[in-house]
Amino acid sequence: MEEIRDILPRFGFEGRFASARELTSGHINATYLLDFEDGGKLNQYTLQRINTYVFHHPDEVMSNITRVTEHLRRGILGLRGDASRRVLEVVRTLDGGALHEDARGGFWRAYAYISGAFVPEREATEAQMEQAGVAFGQFQRHLADFPAGELYETIPDFHNTPLRFGAFVRAVEEDVAGRAAEAREEIRQVTARHAMMGEIVRLTAEGTLPLRVTHNDAKASNVLLDEKTGEALCVIDLDTVMPGSALYDYGDGLRYGASTAKEDEEDPGRVFLDMGKARAFTHGFIRETAGFLTREELLRLPLGALVITCEQAMRFLTDYLRGDPYYKIDSPRHNLVRTRAQLALLFDMERREKELSEAVRADVSRFS
Repeated sequence: MEEIRDILPRFGFEGRFASARELTSGHINATYLLDFEDGGKLNQYTLQRINTYVFHHPDEVMSNITRVTEHLRRGILGLRGDASRRVLEVVRTLDGGALHEDARGGFWRAYAYISGAFVPEREATEAQMEQAGVAFGQFQRHLADFPAGELYETIPDFHNTPLRFGAFVRAVEEDVAGRAAEAREEIRQVTARHAMMGEIVRLTAEGTLPLRVTHNDAKASNVLLDEKTGEALCVIDLDTVMPGSALYDYGDGLRYGASTAKEDEEDPGRVFLDMGKARAFTHGFIRETAGFLTREELLRLPLGALVITCEQAMRFLTDYLRGDPYYKIDSPRHNLVRTRAQLALLFDMERREKELSEAVRADVSRFS
């Protein structure tokens, strides 16, 4: 609390500081909810210390966030909408910046807290999945005219799947942890999908798919829904906003939200694609994006689900082969368990690719 008290005077918070409590739902940054009393009114803010182990350049992260949120705000206001709860509002420091660096080299930022809202639980309902699709679709729509190439890559080559495949091959060859033999079948399955995983990068490079602003962590739990109506308010957790393909966000939305089990489900036989949730997310996403995403993008959305799911399986497997240096684990085989769960989801996506494509085509026809 002493550390927080030293930080508070650096930001333009309104009112008299009353209390603070830590929010533990996030996994990357340290986050605190602040209460300020202002003449009988309660002003709330979130204060975060950025994890510089994950984000090496906090200034670039905040440059992206401030530019994107300001653009979103202008777009919403231009449509005569209420932007106060539909886009994150960065609280500036007293010198007008978006970051404060403390005496120990820690970087802090603050947002106005959006009250009367909630994030869906891990097992979101179909209605909540549809609203998550709406939120990420609106995010794309309001940023359609933003020059994506001007944003920083806060995590370079995050979805450069061919580059990640090269790292995977090296991990197999080096086998530093002596685990390749146990993972022989998983290695074979990932290797067999080498060409498919590189498709989005190839199509973007040749211009078939345009470069867009993407969220890159498009989980339902990164969407705020209104407590009273259940409708989408805004997308949060913007640290990974970067240039990319709209297919990435659609694919990650399905990978995380439409799976019947957790990422580390130990029984792969329980991992399937929930088509009800997949259709719901698809419906919400296409309803908001059919007016500006190209036909090529829309009809190739299922490719995004296949690529992102296989990429995530490959990342877990690469970490397992290297001895688990990246992902936190609860047991020595945790990353192998995760790999098998993601592959099980991928296999079911492949079996149902035609069904998913038909759902996409139906919504494209409906909303175009």
